[in-house]
Amino acid sequence: MNNRSKSLLAAAAIAAFGSLSFSASQANAAIVCSGDDCWHTHDSYEYPAEAHVIVHDDHWHWGDHDHFRWHEHEGRGYWNGGAWRDF
Repeated sequence: MNNRSKSLLAAAAIAAFGSLSFSASQANAAIVCSGDDCWHTHDSYEYPAEAHVIVHDDHWHWGDHDHFRWHEHEGRGYWNGGAWRDF
């Protein structure tokens, strides 16, 4: 294999790896809602049954007549009635 072929092969491998790592990081992003409280998450969790969460894709948005509150919080938990609950 000549140097040009090696360079092309290396460039293709880097491009493929970069697109896979980008899509894998994007796959976990989501919007989670519990009642009228919504927040972003970048990790997949199994929420407790009492959380009553709905997981939406990261591009979801509520409609004009919906009434949600937007919150952000780091860590593992969920919003419930305006309060963050760790689990």
